[in-house]
Amino acid sequence: MTTVLALSPLLVVAIGGCLMMLADVFAKDRSELAFTTAVTLGIGAILAAALAVMGPPEGQIDSLGGHLALDRLTYFVTAVTGLGGALSALLAGGHLQEHGIERGEFYPLLLFATLGAMILAAATDLLTLFIGLETMSLGAYCMTAFRRSSPRSAEGGVKYFLLSSFAAAILLYGGALLYGVTGHTGLVAIAQSLGSGKAGDPLAVVALALLVIGLAFKVGAVPFHMWAPDAYEGAPTPATAFMASVVKAAAFAAMIRVLLRAFGDSTSSSALAGWPPIVAGLTLATLIVANLAAVRQSSVKRMLAYSSLAHAGYVMIGLLAAWRTGEHGRASMLFYLLAYAASTAGAFGGLILCGSKGKEAVSYEDLAGIGRRHPAVALPFAFFLLSLAGIPPTAGFFAKYYVFSAAVEAGGGMVILAIVGALSSAVGLFYYLRVLVFMYMREPAAGAAVAVPMKSGYVVAALGIAAVLVLLIGAFPGPVLEVALSAAK
Repeated sequence: MTTVLALSPLLVVAIGGCLMMLADVFAKDRSELAFTTAVTLGIGAILAAALAVMGPPEGQIDSLGGHLALDRLTYFVTAVTGLGGALSALLAGGHLQEHGIERGEFYPLLLFATLGAMILAAATDLLTLFIGLETMSLGAYCMTAFRRSSPRSAEGGVKYFLLSSFAAAILLYGGALLYGVTGHTGLVAIAQSLGSGKAGDPLAVVALALLVIGLAFKVGAVPFHMWAPDAYEGAPTPATAFMASVVKAAAFAAMIRVLLRAFGDSTSSSALAGWPPIVAGLTLATLIVANLAAVRQSSVKRMLAYSSLAHAGYVMIGLLAAWRTGEHGRASMLFYLLAYAASTAGAFGGLILCGSKGKEAVSYEDLAGIGRRHPAVALPFAFFLLSLAGIPPTAGFFAKYYVFSAAVEAGGGMVILAIVGALSSAVGLFYYLRVLVFMYMREPAAGAAVAVPMKSGYVVAALGIAAVLVLLIGAFPGPVLEVALSAAK
């Protein structure tokens, strides 16, 4: 019975996905499926959050023969992915119906993709990790190309599918090489084998590099990011919100387990020849390239796509800090993932609310003057942008503060990363505030297209939930950080 309770968040989502396929056959109004999906994921997230707070009876429950670790880290990330999935489902309930692309299969895809993300977060075996990764990715591919009449959506889906397939093959090949070196696929057994002197084996080094590449692709780290802007821009905006929050959170959980657990020995985590210098290089490239590219965008949605990549760079600072400081670095990562999931889902939801069918908010010019014409619509969008920029007292401010603090605490070259992160955040402030300037201080040019806000209770509900979370986390960051510290142990 203990195992069933421990698996309950995953079981709720898995059973909900199966029932949702049946419900689609009998549903008269498919927007009802959005509410049901959101409730299902919300229940899963609440169960996970409760288990994360209470903790498993003995700290960790190994399930499915040790292939899943049902510990506080798993439950924290499961709560984040459940929250991101629920908000994406509510956004889909308004967006898909408004644009005439609502089909029932979107919601089972979202549920099963979230289930894959939850499995990925819990995986302690390379085989389970790959199964979770592909389950999550298959749903994301389909949601990206869901707008069948849009060439951009089809292009984004094909790019995502092809490049992600190559990345999955690279990851799988790295796992095969690691199995050849250690004779194990379990992360704990791999760590023990590498710690006994096999970490210096050339095949182990190659395997580590391939695994880092595969995981870096999933989080959108530069230079493995080329799929992300096109996929994020072409996908229906709720699917973009899902990829930016859920997929990213699960992939970072996998990085924590693979890099800090399986490759935590002194040789693999060497500051000279291990994975930290590789990840540090990826972090610097991601922060610089993503922020500079975001500045140059004329599409607001594409700007948010590049800003999502920049936020991956901030989380990687936390990952490197965790290599030096342990639980404080990991806790900063987890706190950031929660704050970012709520903020980015709200930002994409705000963009959805600003436009309607035939009069979408795509470019900066489309948003010109909307703050004066429709202040109630522009305000939530502006609020979430300020959170992403790290303006106090929002959740985004404390997320960046904890990540940078962990980096400074780690000392050495991590201080340089913290400085680069702070400067990159200043660049991010420019392109976020640019949206506010257009919304509140510009008027549309004569004869230019003007975005017309949509009306949807689902989108408003998603924005309300996200806003409450961003405000609560920003006002009371201490309790959330304590739960993150508990999960990080």
